Amino acid sequence: MDEHTNYFEVNKDTWNKKVGVHAQSDMYNMEAFKAGETSLMPYELKALGDVSGKSLLHLQCHFGQDTLSWSRMGAKCVGVDLSDEGVKLAKALNEELKLDAEFVCCNVLDTSQHVSETFDIVYTSYGVIGWLPDLKPWAKMISERLKVGGTFYIVEFHPILWMFDYVDGKPQMKYHYNQKEVIYDEYEGTYADQSSKMVSKEYGWNHGLSEVVNALIEAGLQIEYLNEYDESPYDVFPDLVKIENGMYKMKDQLFPMLFEIKAIKK
Repeated sequence: MDEHTNYFEVNKDTWNKKVGVHAQSDMYNMEAFKAGETSLMPYELKALGDVSGKSLLHLQCHFGQDTLSWSRMGAKCVGVDLSDEGVKLAKALNEELKLDAEFVCCNVLDTSQHVSETFDIVYTSYGVIGWLPDLKPWAKMISERLKVGGTFYIVEFHPILWMFDYVDGKPQMKYHYNQKEVIYDEYEGTYADQSSKMVSKEYGWNHGLSEVVNALIEAGLQIEYLNEYDESPYDVFPDLVKIENGMYKMKDQLFPMLFEIKAIKK
């Protein structure tokens, strides 16, 4: 992992800066969350159903709103994130809301070095795998942390979306669907607050659906389903239109915006 250490350090620094901005943003709507509103979206709620009494590991949890939303629903949660500022805020929220979630600061690929228990559910969502250079160690770690018969669930932005460069507000197709080379981006603002003056410096990688699916299969997981959707729960791409169900679509939709995978450890 040595060659990637610098990339991860730069990303960690950016995510540490994002925490303060995001915690104040309309998108994360902290007051409503603290008052009891869930941060979870219909996809993951439908896929995982009743989590009461189940153990749940949330990978790349940012500052823990989704983790704590699962916790409110009765799951025994552990959240993992690269950002120590994110984990610090997550722990503070957990205490303030009198929940029993735990949070661990580490690179998601190193989770098994920091978390030894196994879980009924491993969950991750929205803008997560693009931070990882290789999905095989990620999938192996997921398998290690799942109980036999346990469920892995991911809902994520579709890889086609990451083929475009959005920096100037006009999507331009620039990157390969399955790009192996690292992609560096530097821009002012963040997806939750475009007007912020913070500078995001980010290293990422593009992973096609076959890479995601095959990494999970190779790690010993059985895919229950793979679905694709023409909508996004977040208004984080240019020129999206809000539709009746509260989701967002493109004006001229030619490809999906989300995919979800549910898998079982056999």
